[in-house]
Amino acid sequence: MENVYLTIVLAPLIGAIVAGFFGGRIGRRGAHRVTIAGVGLSTLLSLWVLARFIWSDLPVFNEAVYIWMVSDGIRFEVGFLVDKLTALMMATVTFVSLMVHIYTIGYMADDEHNWPHGALSGRNSYQRFFSYISLFTFSMLMLVMSNNFMQLFFGWEAVGLVSYLLIGFWSTRETAIFANLKAFLVNRVGDFGFILGIAAIAMFFGSMDYAEVFARAPEHAETRIAVFGGVSLMTLICVLLFIGAMGKSAQVPLHVWLPDSMEGPTPISALIHAATMVTAGVFMVARMSPLFELSETALSFVLIIGATTAFFMGLIGLVQNDIKRIVAYSTLSQLGYMVAALGASAYAAGIFHLMTHAFFKALLFLAAGSVIIALHHRQDIRDMGGLRKYMPITWVTLLLGSLALIGFPGFSGFFSKDAIIESVWHSSLFGSGYAAVLLTLGVFVTALYSFRLYFLVFHGKERMDDHARHHLHETPWVVTLPLILLAIPSVFIGWYTVEPLLIGDWFTSGDWNPILVAPEHDSLAHLREHWHGQAAFVQHGLTALPFFLAMAGLGLAAVVWWLIFAWNPRIDAQLQTLGGPVTRVLQDKYGFDDFNQRVFAGGGRDLGRMLWMTGDQAVIDGAIVNGSAQRVARFAQWSRHLQTGYLYHYAIAMIVGLVGLLTIFVTF
Repeated sequence: MENVYLTIVLAPLIGAIVAGFFGGRIGRRGAHRVTIAGVGLSTLLSLWVLARFIWSDLPVFNEAVYIWMVSDGIRFEVGFLVDKLTALMMATVTFVSLMVHIYTIGYMADDEHNWPHGALSGRNSYQRFFSYISLFTFSMLMLVMSNNFMQLFFGWEAVGLVSYLLIGFWSTRETAIFANLKAFLVNRVGDFGFILGIAAIAMFFGSMDYAEVFARAPEHAETRIAVFGGVSLMTLICVLLFIGAMGKSAQVPLHVWLPDSMEGPTPISALIHAATMVTAGVFMVARMSPLFELSETALSFVLIIGATTAFFMGLIGLVQNDIKRIVAYSTLSQLGYMVAALGASAYAAGIFHLMTHAFFKALLFLAAGSVIIALHHRQDIRDMGGLRKYMPITWVTLLLGSLALIGFPGFSGFFSKDAIIESVWHSSLFGSGYAAVLLTLGVFVTALYSFRLYFLVFHGKERMDDHARHHLHETPWVVTLPLILLAIPSVFIGWYTVEPLLIGDWFTSGDWNPILVAPEHDSLAHLREHWHGQAAFVQHGLTALPFFLAMAGLGLAAVVWWLIFAWNPRIDAQLQTLGGPVTRVLQDKYGFDDFNQRVFAGGGRDLGRMLWMTGDQAVIDGAIVNGSAQRVARFAQWSRHLQTGYLYHYAIAMIVGLVGLLTIFVTF
C-alpha cells in the first residue's frame, strides 16, 4: 500500500511541476490535461482506499517513508498515517480539487483579458494557475496524510505559501497584492503559536511522531509549567496549536484574511474555502483529540471561539453585495460551527460537517463563478436579477447548495449541522450554553443571507445593462458539469454517511482510534442513544427549533427580496439605512480591519519610523558617519591655527614644551 499512498501524494505534484516548468512548451491543453490526470489519478486511488476501509477493513498504515535526520534522539521524517479519518479527508480533498480543475478550464479560458496588454506576468498564466492549484492539492494531501509534526508543519506552511500565490494571482491588481499579503501576515501570527506548540511537544515528549506523543500524553495530564504563574502543560500545548488553527481556519480574531481572499480567481476561492486551507485547522484539532481531551480549558476556549465566529461572521453576510463575499462570510460562519463541534468534543460531527460543507460550499462558489462568467465578471448582486430563465443549471444547482447550507431537512448540511447543535446543547463544558444559543440563532442568519443572495440573483426583473442581458446564456459544460457532480453529494451524502460517522464506529474501531473522546466529554452520546435511523432524525428535525428558524429566515428573505423587492427595488438599501449604527458596524466588519490597520500596521510603520529617525538618522548617520566627519573637520579647523608660518611662534612653542617636559621630569 505504500506505493499507492505515494502515488496519491506525488501525482498532483508531478502535474504541478510539468505544468509549471514546461507550460510554455506543452501549451494550455497540455497543462490542464497533465494536472487533471494527476489529480484524477489521486482521486480514484483515494476513493479506492476509502472503499477498502468501508468494505474490506483495510489495516491502518503508519510508517516512515523517508528519514531526514535524527537530532538528540528526535527523528525528523516523512511518513504516512492512513486511517479512516485520513481516508475520508483524502477522498474529500481530491474529489473537490478534481471538480475545481475541470471547472478552471472554462473559468480561465479568457484569462489573458485580466492582464494589462504586454504584461510579462500574464504570459502562460493559464498554465501557471493549473500548476498552482495542483501544488495546492499536493500540499493538503501531505498535511492530512502526515504521521508526525514535522511533516504536518511542512504541509501547513505549504498550503499557506500556495494560497499566497493564488490569492495574488492577478498580480497587476493592487487589491490582489494587498489581499495575499494580508493572508500571509495574518497566518504568520497563527503559525507562530502553532510552531511554539510543536516546540513544546518536542521539548516535553522528545518525539515528533503522533503515535508516541498520543501514547505518552496521559503521563503529562497533571504536569504544570512556570508560565503565566503556572499553567497546565496540556492546556498550553493545545491553546498554542489551536492558535495555528485560528489562522488557517479563519477564526475570530484571525479571520480577517478570508473575505479578502476573494480577490483571487473563483476556482481558488472554492478550493481554499471548501476542501483545503481553511479545513486544515479543523482536521488538525480533530487529529489532536488525544491531547485536547486532557484540557477542558482548551476545549472551552475552542468552543467559545467557534460559536462567536459562527454567529457574528454570519451577520456580516447580511450587508454584503459582492456575490463571492457573501459566500465567503458563510464559509467563516460554517467554519465556526465545525470548530464549536470540536470544542464540545464532538469531533466526529465537526469532521462530518467539514465533509458535507466541502461539497455544497464548492458548489456555491463555482455557481457564483458561473454567474460571474455570464455577466462578464460583474459581481454585485444589485446588478443581477432574473437569471433563472437564462441559466437553468446554475440556478438549480445554486438552489440545492443553498438548501444544503441552511440545513434543510434531508440535505447533507441538515444532518451535520443539526448534529453539531445537538452535541453543543448536551455538552457540559464551560461556555456550552453561550455557544448553543449562538449556533441555534445562526441558523436563522444563514438562511436569511443565503436566500437574499438567491432571490436577488435569480428572481425578479433583470437589472443588468442591455449588453450583458443580450449575451446572457448558460455557461459551457466544463463549468456546469462540476456543478452537477457537486450537487449530487450536496443533497444525498448525508443520508449515507451520518450513521457510520456519528452513530457507528468509523472513528473508534480497531487498535487505532483516529479520534479519542473522554467518556465525560462525549456530547454525541445522547444522539447515539436516541438514534432510530435517518428518517426518524429528519422527522425529529422538522419539529426542532433550528428548522423553524431556518424556515423563518427563508420566508423573510422571500418576502423582502422577492415579493416586496418586485415593486420596491430600493427595499434593500432602505433596510440597511434603517439599520443605522448596526448596519455601519456590520459594514465596518466590527472594526477589525480598521483596528489592525491603525494599531498593528500603523503601529509597525510608526515603530519603524521611530527606529529610522533615532537609529539610522540620529545614531548611525548623525553620530557615527556624519558625526565622525564633522569632528575631524572641527579638529582640523582648530589645529590649522597652530600652523602660522612665523618662526618666533614655533620657538615659543618649543620653549613652552621644553619647560613642560622639565617640570614633569623634576616633579616625578
